Amino acid sequence: MPDPGLIMYEEEFKQIDAELHRLHQQANAKVTFLVDKNGQLIAAVGETENLDTTSLASLTAGNIAATGGMAKLLGEKDFSILFHEGERDNIHISLVGRVILVVIFDQRSSLGLVRLRVKKSVEILSQILQRILQKVDQAKAPSGTGGGNKEQPKSPFAEITEDDIEKLFG
Repeated sequence: MPDPGLIMYEEEFKQIDAELHRLHQQANAKVTFLVDKNGQLIAAVGETENLDTTSLASLTAGNIAATGGMAKLLGEKDFSILFHEGERDNIHISLVGRVILVVIFDQRSSLGLVRLRVKKSVEILSQILQRILQKVDQAKAPSGTGGGNKEQPKSPFAEITEDDIEKLFG
């Protein structure tokens, strides 16, 4: 079954954004961003004006999927860190649970510095993502076992009647 995606809560999003800003600054990166495994951009920090972040997010997820296939062929579960070196820019990619952390950097930084800073950020982001998963579990849990609601959430279209549709399109 395909991954349904990540449910993001405002409090945790702010924490993720703050951590990406911290990593961006401390690693002296050009761009730092977080992507889900479906290729959806979660957050981006840095020099994104001239960068197609949507395409880069999708390609990053595809890269992770392809590399995961290679890992399985070699008997590995995954390759948790990927590094691509270019003439001007380098890309450091890390798996963080269900998301992908990407750091793009140039000669102003070094692979060693990026790896050191990413290691700390992965710990922090993992904790934030764990809190998100706990909130999702609590929201899904039946009443009495996690404070959740027994009913499925109502569709935003549940209250629309046939008359409403006729008025809209008629």
